[in-house]
Amino acid sequence: MTKRSKIGLVIVLLAVASAATAVWLLLQHGFSARDQPTAIEAFVARRLRYLATPRSAREEKNPVPATLEVLAEARAHFADHCASCHGNDGGGQTEIGKNLYPKAPDMRQADTQSLSDGELFYIIHNGIRLTGMPAWGESSPEEDLDSWKLVHFIRHLPEIKPEEIEEMKKLNPKSPQEVEEEEDIEKFLQGKDSPATQPQSHH
Repeated sequence: MTKRSKIGLVIVLLAVASAATAVWLLLQHGFSARDQPTAIEAFVARRLRYLATPRSAREEKNPVPATLEVLAEARAHFADHCASCHGNDGGGQTEIGKNLYPKAPDMRQADTQSLSDGELFYIIHNGIRLTGMPAWGESSPEEDLDSWKLVHFIRHLPEIKPEEIEEMKKLNPKSPQEVEEEEDIEKFLQGKDSPATQPQSHH
């Protein structure tokens, strides 16, 4: 056996031993969405995401102008479609966002803001496999202007104002319980007894 073959064999054995150790640790520790991804997992995930995005897509320029009207449309769209995981401020500190694996990122930080416009569009349009990020693009990429508008809003997140966040709260999806509570309040304000406050008959 040549020296080169011996080195190759050692590398293979080390790789097998490392994989076996990793599997053993996972079996001992278990799988939980509550865990934070390890630094290695995060690095590998970012690298795979980069490699999975075609170069032509990474180099795409945003065809939608960054006007106040576009930003307002994107803000409303984000509040209705994205905020349940990412939060109105993009910080990811929501009940769903914090319990995903990997967690919803803080999009105000460099890991997101350093991505090109084309990469952000590609992620919004196509989603990311093995995460909670769905593919939102229902039309062809050429026609998906909503996702390009969202790219502008994501760029705006680091400087979003409190009044914008308050405005977005009115546009967030409501649970059936929240809808019922609002209906009860509206009935009460109109002088009608709320179902929750109606006297119950006793037998």
